[in-house]
Amino acid sequence: MSSKSNVNIKIPGMRGPRTFSEVEKPKDGKKTLLNLMNYFQKEMKLIILLVLIVVIVVVCSVYTPDLQSKAVDSITEGEFQNTGKILFVMLCVYCVYSLGVFLQNIISAKLSQKIVKRMRGDLFEKIVRLPISYIDNHSHGDIMSRMTNDVENISNTVSQSVGSLVSGVLTIIGTVIMMVLMCPRLALLSCLTVILTVIVTKYLSGIMRKFFTKRQVLLGELNSIVEEKVTGYKTTAAYGRERQVVREFEKSSDELTKTGIIAEILGGSMGPVMNVINNIGFVIIAAFGGYFAFNGIISIGVVSAFIVYAKQFGRPINEIANVYGQIQTAVAGAERIFDIMEEKSEDKGGNENMNNSKGVIEFKNVNFSYPNGKQVLFDFNLKVEAGQKVALVGATGSGKTTVVNLLMRFYDTDKGEILVDGVNIRNIDLDELRKNTAIVLQDTVLFSDTIENNIKYSNPHIDREEVKRAAELSNCMDMIEHMPLKFDTLLSEAGENISQGQRQLLSIARAFASKPKILILDEATSSVDTRTEKNIQDAMTKLMEKRTSLIIAHRLSTIQDADIIVVMDKGRIEERGNHKELIEKRGKYYELYMTQFGGGEI
Repeated sequence: MSSKSNVNIKIPGMRGPRTFSEVEKPKDGKKTLLNLMNYFQKEMKLIILLVLIVVIVVVCSVYTPDLQSKAVDSITEGEFQNTGKILFVMLCVYCVYSLGVFLQNIISAKLSQKIVKRMRGDLFEKIVRLPISYIDNHSHGDIMSRMTNDVENISNTVSQSVGSLVSGVLTIIGTVIMMVLMCPRLALLSCLTVILTVIVTKYLSGIMRKFFTKRQVLLGELNSIVEEKVTGYKTTAAYGRERQVVREFEKSSDELTKTGIIAEILGGSMGPVMNVINNIGFVIIAAFGGYFAFNGIISIGVVSAFIVYAKQFGRPINEIANVYGQIQTAVAGAERIFDIMEEKSEDKGGNENMNNSKGVIEFKNVNFSYPNGKQVLFDFNLKVEAGQKVALVGATGSGKTTVVNLLMRFYDTDKGEILVDGVNIRNIDLDELRKNTAIVLQDTVLFSDTIENNIKYSNPHIDREEVKRAAELSNCMDMIEHMPLKFDTLLSEAGENISQGQRQLLSIARAFASKPKILILDEATSSVDTRTEKNIQDAMTKLMEKRTSLIIAHRLSTIQDADIIVVMDKGRIEERGNHKELIEKRGKYYELYMTQFGGGEI
């Protein structure tokens, strides 16, 4: 994990430096760099080729001012026969330099995309193999941010910074060597402006970072206001709060505007300030170079070369300073990525299969606490015979959903065991367990795909006829027939282009297609009309036939025909029995029933 949040600011049309960042530093940079090196090692051929091209580019950039010096000297000395040859060589060197830069950009882009593709693939493969407990206890937005923003940050750093870093270091070394060889005293004077550049850059960047960071915070607040008000617009309109909402937006927008103006002014000042410093450097070189040339210490050509070298010397220093920040931020992002990759994958359990399973489920002395330390189940014991229909009822937080989570091994018990046909589910292959268990949840999940593929999601190997059979059994065939492309109709994200009831029917069809031995139902008829509710109830009844079924019941009218009704309270079983027995007992179930049907005939 990183120690500081990153703020990258890129402003269209801004003069001077384009990016100011509050550098996010990794906690264990060495370890993260070693992990990153594993990805770089797999692309060693490209890296070697990139370094060779960078060396060629640097040699050309360092050599051309020397050629320029010789050309100027040949002209001033009247040796015009050499001038043409020197200019021709300069042209060739510039062509090689341009080609090298072009190839460097191509190879850098290719290298970054190959590394990022492999990293993104490894990360996604890891995410889909993480335990459900990890996904439940971490922000989904944060996980997605690691997959997108952090990986993209690494991609940009590799493509933009690796070549620049190598090139910058080699350019500084080569330039210093050439300047010292030409005139040590003038080289020393040139370094004065470099020191001034570093000091001013550090000072201005500190001031700018403050305002750019504030602007990003204000921009985030403004975006939050817009998102909140757009999402809740119906409520805003219903209570006539439009004017207040506009005033709130304008207040935040005004503050952002003021901060943005200051940030833009400061950002725009960096370029001119750097130009002034560079011009001071040129004046120093021109004055002292002219003096040295007048006294015969150096030639005019050397002075012209020094002017180019001075510019060439300052540029990579600024680039390396920016690259360092980018690399620090990229390493911090990589650390977040490797944090996920180093998590333990979901335990797949043993090698037992369920080929001959009858679907007998037994919970024996089960205790369970979620990662926050709060115990949810206390000495839970329950046996469900093959083909039985068992309903779990109770107030919110009583542990009903936890029972299902443990059966599916989304979580493992703290104590006790869960058996299927007498075999501990930890000894059953996890894929085998889930393949033979179907879940129909209250919050239906469909995917951006065809209706057929959504039904086949639980069992990709069935053919169209089996898909139709599942649709018929789930009472959604009539709905599908009215779709424009029937089974080939494409559903939008989360099935938003069909109703809640239609989504629920498709999820039941998906459960039929999986041909499960164990069925888990989270009743989902509270948000649909009466006719659709009956279709869903009929489909669920068909689905439960000859299958061991666990039902999380919210509406007690739907589970009166259950073989066993288990009443849960604070993680313990308070009562169990059928509907008639529990009503006659006049205990917890009776209270729940009367709360829903207050005074109705029993």
